[in-house]
Amino acid sequence: MCSPDDLVFHKSTYSAGASECVEVAEFARGAAVRDSRTSTEGSLVFPVGEWQAFLRGARSGLL
Repeated sequence: MCSPDDLVFHKSTYSAGASECVEVAEFARGAAVRDSRTSTEGSLVFPVGEWQAFLRGARSGLL
C-alpha cells in the first residue's frame, strides 16, 4: 500500500475551480478519495475492484 504522503490527489475537470470538491488519488491497488476542504483529515481508500465498479456505475449513469 502507498503511504498517504506518496499519493497525488487531483480534482475532477468538472469541478470548474470550485472550492468544495472531492479529490481522488489513483494508485496501482485502488484509489483514495478525500474532501478538498478538509484534505488533512484523511481519505477513504477503495480497493481497485471497488473503484472500477464505482467508475463503471458513474460512467453508465447508474450513480
